[in-house]
Amino acid sequence: MFAIALSWAAACGPGGAQPAAADDDALVFVVPRAPEAIDVLFVVDDSGSMAPAQHRLAAGIGAFVSVMQTEGRSLAWRIGITTTDNGHPLCTDTIPEGGKLQLVSCRDRAEAFYPQPAAGVPPPPEGLFELGCGSVCPEAIAGLEPLPTATEKDPTPRPRPWVAWAGGAGNLPPGVGLAEALACFLPQGIRGCMFESPLEAMWKAIRLSDEPGAPNEGFVRDDAILAVVVVSDEADCSLQPEQASAFDPEGGRVFWSDPEDPSPTSAVCWNAGVTCTGGPGVYDACDPANKGVDGQVGVADEDAVLLPVSRYLDLLAEQTRARMDRGIADGVVVFGIVGVSVGYAGPADLVYRDADDPEFQDAFGIGPGCSAVEGPVAVPPVRVRDVAGAVARGGEVNLHSVCDDTYEPALAAVARSIVERVPVVCVPDRVADVEPGTPDVLDPSCTMERVREEGGEATRAPVPPCRWTCGGSPCTSDEAARADGWDFPSDDDDLCYRILVDPGGRTPTSLDDMTVRAGTAVCAAEGSNLEVRVHRRPQAATVPGERVEVRCTAGTTPDADGLAP
Repeated sequence: MFAIALSWAAACGPGGAQPAAADDDALVFVVPRAPEAIDVLFVVDDSGSMAPAQHRLAAGIGAFVSVMQTEGRSLAWRIGITTTDNGHPLCTDTIPEGGKLQLVSCRDRAEAFYPQPAAGVPPPPEGLFELGCGSVCPEAIAGLEPLPTATEKDPTPRPRPWVAWAGGAGNLPPGVGLAEALACFLPQGIRGCMFESPLEAMWKAIRLSDEPGAPNEGFVRDDAILAVVVVSDEADCSLQPEQASAFDPEGGRVFWSDPEDPSPTSAVCWNAGVTCTGGPGVYDACDPANKGVDGQVGVADEDAVLLPVSRYLDLLAEQTRARMDRGIADGVVVFGIVGVSVGYAGPADLVYRDADDPEFQDAFGIGPGCSAVEGPVAVPPVRVRDVAGAVARGGEVNLHSVCDDTYEPALAAVARSIVERVPVVCVPDRVADVEPGTPDVLDPSCTMERVREEGGEATRAPVPPCRWTCGGSPCTSDEAARADGWDFPSDDDDLCYRILVDPGGRTPTSLDDMTVRAGTAVCAAEGSNLEVRVHRRPQAATVPGERVEVRCTAGTTPDADGLAP
């Protein structure tokens, strides 16, 4: 008789695996809670310099989709998009999204790529629509709209302002691929406010998910991993409205790069929100700072020109706790495709120095974080850096360069980092094959129970296996080989499980496929021949002290199942 503690591949949760009582010849283990869904929020800079970056974002999104459709294919994804335009007293000709999700094809808002030039400013170059949208969004899918879907908060199917995808299907019209749809939805144009506010846009987008009647309502799920991807070439300028006089020509002009200018530049955002030590030339460090309209450093949060970084750290901590309460660890992450050096591999690559270009130096008081051959010259992302770093795991690269020639590697890395936050539940020993007549397929004998400790005694209730479906309906016995989905066995069941045994292409259905990362089945690589996936209805309550136990007949020899990992 022996008990095997559960193996968490690539991730660990609160408390880790716990051994359970075992019967003779049985593998018995406790299954920890793992997220089944992922919500991704893209915050896209829509200011005048961003057409090349939006082109690269749309052109590279296929790499993100490829990872989510292979390594994260068993998860239910939502992808929402908003802009960095949160409104500003000096941006009177923009329509700020203020965190509201946008899901309109760029071909249906071509005017967003033709901004009105400001007085005394040269008109934008020709061809920005073709660069930012036309070259990446197929003309054939103009007018693209999502299909109606229900959410956990709203059971009535309606068109939602986000893309949903799970198990090879989603809310896109038939025949429209996920990557090509996102290539049309992601470009946001170049008419947005030049004082970009990605952090406040993130804050509002998440808050609006809980606001009844808001377009974002229901987008963020407490049982899903929440990932935010900021794409911008500027410093964050999330303004505290009460301190807007810092930008007012009638104000003190303390943070203006040139107090004689008729209007401020976005350099005010850097000067009002960042303090660098050391220098001139190369600086020891640049960090967020609360600065008052008079230039005083270290003022109270409410007196700072920019909303304090603590506002966003508090939001992420709150979102993290909500997921921890549901047994989900590492449930929140922030990435940036921002002004860091090309090839950025970690904080050691962040160097803050004065600019070689006197015009840039005069404008920003600091050198660029990176410069693209074609496209943006980007400001270092100090405030975004700190927010992203607060929820990064050890060794995780969560910043990528907006100056890269292609965003494919960055987007694939972002998707992979998100997926790798989902723990893979592998049996750390071999499970017996109870059907030796099918040597190429493992036929395990496993049962599952939910166990509650009450008054010192354990109350046990069976958990049923998930029901396989064919075309949305229950499969008949002769259809099981072509199953293309799963469901809870009945409306009364809020928990079911799947046993995954196929390390790659050995069975006709993908429903029993083990999790694959970087082209390899994770459990098979660990020498395990079985992965467990527990599914829980989103509205199912989490019962404190409840555990889920799986019992499988143990293999008697290392190759009892006939499968080589």
